[in-house]
Amino acid sequence: MSKLRALTMPKWGIEMVEGTIAEWKVTAGDRIKKGQVIALIETDKIANDLECEFEGTVARVVADAATVYPVGALLAVLAMEPATATEIEDFVRSFRAAAGSAAAESPGTAAATATAAAPPPTTAAIPKNANISPPARLLAEKLGFGVGQLRGSGRRGRITLQDVDQASKPAAAPAAGKPVSVAVTTAALDVFHASAYAKRLALKHAVDLSRLKGTGPRGRISRADVLKSAATPPAAAASSQSFTIEKFTPMRKVIARQLTLSKSTIPHFYLRMRVRVDALMALRERIRKDGGKPPSVNDYLIRAAALALIDVPQVNIQVHGEEIHRYKHADVAVAVATDRGLITPIVRCADTKPVAQIGSEIRDLAERARAGKLKVEEYAGGSFCVTNLGMFGVDEFDAIINPPQGAILAVGALQRRFVEDAGSVTFANTLKLSLSCDHRAIDGAVGARFLSALRDLIEKPLRLIS
Repeated sequence: MSKLRALTMPKWGIEMVEGTIAEWKVTAGDRIKKGQVIALIETDKIANDLECEFEGTVARVVADAATVYPVGALLAVLAMEPATATEIEDFVRSFRAAAGSAAAESPGTAAATATAAAPPPTTAAIPKNANISPPARLLAEKLGFGVGQLRGSGRRGRITLQDVDQASKPAAAPAAGKPVSVAVTTAALDVFHASAYAKRLALKHAVDLSRLKGTGPRGRISRADVLKSAATPPAAAASSQSFTIEKFTPMRKVIARQLTLSKSTIPHFYLRMRVRVDALMALRERIRKDGGKPPSVNDYLIRAAALALIDVPQVNIQVHGEEIHRYKHADVAVAVATDRGLITPIVRCADTKPVAQIGSEIRDLAERARAGKLKVEEYAGGSFCVTNLGMFGVDEFDAIINPPQGAILAVGALQRRFVEDAGSVTFANTLKLSLSCDHRAIDGAVGARFLSALRDLIEKPLRLIS
């Protein structure tokens, strides 16, 4: 057995390709035990503790904190036996990521292998009747470059000198780091008459294009216009900064990306209903008087939502492109706020579980979500979501759908209100519910039936304990 072992970026879930070292729990020279937490790894979806799988000593910490590394990248070197500095250096230099890992395909990391030079193109004779310009023919013959598969960019498909020059060059090595997608963020800039480069610069320098007057052809906003505006400090800027700048964490980035995508691509519609919870409160009070600990109102709401999904299965869905996935059981996601952002752990098959078990699972999932200890399968997927801000005194709100789910239920605060009851006016405990639906897959009448079924379950809660 080698005296040195590599600690690499783990792969948590099939979609994970990189992670961020949010915090190191150890330093070089520390003695660690099997199962000890040595680092906090933050991914696009969650933050989890990285535990050591064997006992040893931290010989060297290779990866920097607050830095993104691909799956399989070398993070640290662990020594099973005492090792010299030369042995550790040789180990780091000779380390290669496992084949097929993200690090093996990413240059610029300790886990990446050297990029081999591109092989020369296959030599092929150039036919006399080839549609190629004379200068391009001379260059192709000089380079021994075959043009049989080359598509010309010249008039009537003629191969030009530039075509041969570009095609004969080896592919450029990709830049270090992950390419940044601007598909969603630049959509709002399409309304401005500006060049593509000007739009990218406007995003980079936070320049408001609506305030610029273009100096280009037909009033087009140019690169120079944006750079000039970026170099001019705002007139109202304070001489001393009264704010701090904090970059998005990977988890906050994915939340922003998902919600922006959801709001911009999913046609939301909202249905609202006020329900009475007196019977539900009375049920909880009977359990308390009998010496038991009653589940929370939220636990009953999760159970009610799960049964309503079974009663109206058209809402118990996921939407994938032009396909609707219908689920046999209600996998209800519950929104949990953490210091790293919002996460939605899932109560699987909630329609088959009693309220007490649902409450116990929610408390366990929420606790581990805040501690960053959820497994991928505990928060990925779900056929429906419930988010409750009533404990903060929020009367009502509309939630954004968490794709690929087809709907989300927003729950407001418990309120005492006047209601009409059998011809008289009395006080009643009520909740305001708001259902956000994906109109591509759920029609208004279907959403209304779901809310009606949910109201019946809440106002007549005996079915919730059966």
